[in-house]
Amino acid sequence: MSQKKTDRREFLKRSAAVAGAVGLGAVKPALGQDTPVAPEPGAFIRGSDEMTAYGSRSRFVDSVRIPHGGRESPDSFGLDFHIATPLQDSVGEITPSSLHYMGTTRGSFVPDIDPDEHRLMVHGMVDNPIVFSMEDLKRMPSVTRNHFIECAGNRSRSSHTTIQQTHGMTSNAEWTGVLLSTVLKEAGVHADADWVVAEGVEEVKGASSIPMTKAMDDCLLCYGMNGEPVRPQQGFPLRLLAPGFEGIFNVKWLRRIKVVDEYYMTYNDFGHLTRDPVNAALGYQIGPKSVITYPSGSQQLPGAGFYEIGGLAWSGGGRVSRVEISTDGGRSWKDADIRGTAHPMAHTRFSYEWEWDGSECELQSRCIDEIGQIQPSRQQALDFWSTDGERATFVKGQDNSIQPWRIASDGSVHNAIS
Repeated sequence: MSQKKTDRREFLKRSAAVAGAVGLGAVKPALGQDTPVAPEPGAFIRGSDEMTAYGSRSRFVDSVRIPHGGRESPDSFGLDFHIATPLQDSVGEITPSSLHYMGTTRGSFVPDIDPDEHRLMVHGMVDNPIVFSMEDLKRMPSVTRNHFIECAGNRSRSSHTTIQQTHGMTSNAEWTGVLLSTVLKEAGVHADADWVVAEGVEEVKGASSIPMTKAMDDCLLCYGMNGEPVRPQQGFPLRLLAPGFEGIFNVKWLRRIKVVDEYYMTYNDFGHLTRDPVNAALGYQIGPKSVITYPSGSQQLPGAGFYEIGGLAWSGGGRVSRVEISTDGGRSWKDADIRGTAHPMAHTRFSYEWEWDGSECELQSRCIDEIGQIQPSRQQALDFWSTDGERATFVKGQDNSIQPWRIASDGSVHNAIS
């Protein structure tokens, strides 16, 4: 019998013993917890217009987003910048719409758009230039898919202390909309058109160049998010979703798609992509990535004993096929359990049963996707970008290197990047 099954059996035995104690009125609090206190009689939540009309969460739940990238959001001018999602509090794979990370093009106001007035123009190298209303788009065949979005700035630094700081610029949602290919076929794309340029309504016009092969494959024009209309910070009433591609390709407040025959260097692309094939390859598709959300930076383990290590994995190359866990700083690896169904270009939940002996250690996770890509260590990523004459100290393009967490003997958890 494997050690993992033995550990699980012992855990179930301990759980059964606790359950038996319930009937005897001799329940002990869980490790590190105070004795539970019963609510006061009559302590009930009273109804309100707010709770009835839209719904609100418990007052005991306080998970919130935080400004990211060294800049407040909104700033003193009311401009929105980057806001990071609290991955440390996540359960399952879907990020609530209200906690989904947010980024803008160099900071801007979030447009306030009347969907009845909004239009999407498709033009350029097409047989039939068309202007679509939101009603037109919603009458077309729709699809619903789970996909993550991740910003290129989602990278860990030694100064970061929590997972919200290291990896909070990625989120996963259920998106509903029309395939971009459906709209492009309606317009009649010319045979020699190789690119599309998508433009939003931002003050600093958000625009990105996308290969026609990607546009005709799985790109979505989204008007729905997690079962309701896309939120304003996520591009209401219409956004482009390019699954697996760097976040800046997922143009929000989408108003125009131009079909062209060459790559356009847009404002979004400047500073993110170049024609250099190495940089472009890293900038377009996000490599396999994973991160342990529990235990993670600034969390506290109450003492030695059983824990379920948990986290998220994702890849721009397709489904997550495997996740491995190391509890000894990368010297050895064991398979984690995949929770639920792994969807293409979507967050996938994983877990691993672990008995901590109370000594200092380092936890790591690495993702392997369905096309065989393996998440690199930080050392491997730096080696890739180093030259004979210069040692790289920064990972260019997308940084999908392994995030290590150091568990101190007192149970405190720290970022182990030096």
